Amino acid sequence: MLDNTDRRILEELLQNGRMSMKELGQKIHMTGQATANRLLKLEEEGVIEGYTIRLNHAKAGNPVHTFINIYTKEFNHRPFLSFIETQRSYLVNNFKISGEGCYLLECRFPSNEELDLFLSELNKYVNYKLSIVINKKN
Repeated sequence: MLDNTDRRILEELLQNGRMSMKELGQKIHMTGQATANRLLKLEEEGVIEGYTIRLNHAKAGNPVHTFINIYTKEFNHRPFLSFIETQRSYLVNNFKISGEGCYLLECRFPSNEELDLFLSELNKYVNYKLSIVINKKN
């Protein structure tokens, strides 16, 4: 069960995961050592699973952001999943879902041409609906 201090630690780290324990402690009015102990506890309990970076995909060369909903009546998942495995450089997330589709792919592409090539190959395995992200709103 998280208390208010734990929540404040998480909120601050979500804003800047690289801040020092001293700086984080100052923001939540605790010593650096007490903050480090709290953080270690959150890690050990699995509340914090890891640390990552937030990437500007457009500047990193992958500006075309898509969501692809996979629709099929019946299909052998293995060839589709094998194909997706070979496309990991484009794949941001792959969700198995219920509802109208059976998978939801979040992908990033360096160009519309590469997206088109990907979709041509994907079409060999499944039916899909494509959504292109126009602008991310926070």
